[in-house]
Amino acid sequence: MGKQFTLAEVKKHNDNHSTWIIIHNEVYDVTKFLNEHPGGEEVLLEQAGKDGSEAFEDVGHSSDAREMMAKYKVGDIVEAERKPVKQKTHNWSTVDSEAQPNESSLMSWIIPITLGVIATIIYRFYFQSH
Repeated sequence: MGKQFTLAEVKKHNDNHSTWIIIHNEVYDVTKFLNEHPGGEEVLLEQAGKDGSEAFEDVGHSSDAREMMAKYKVGDIVEAERKPVKQKTHNWSTVDSEAQPNESSLMSWIIPITLGVIATIIYRFYFQSH
């Protein structure tokens, strides 16, 4: 394990001359990255000296961005001050968790077909009676 820092030590690095951010209990010195950050330096400075894990995950950084972080890591938060790391899970499914996927697929066909049949009946009835 590398160098360990307390939250108070990280808190001191909160400006554009020394910008440290905590992401998932790991400490990063992003001072040299401020001008390169695609979202602008303001985004990093908002999180300077603090835990930016939630903000980092909310943005949805790419795997390339996560790999790039390694060169800025300077250490970890001391064991006693670590926060539990939340794993962000995405549910990309639009299917109700109770419904079977086949039911959803079937419903996507039934409604348009039913509307088509009703429209055909109304059309034929209208033109046959006139």
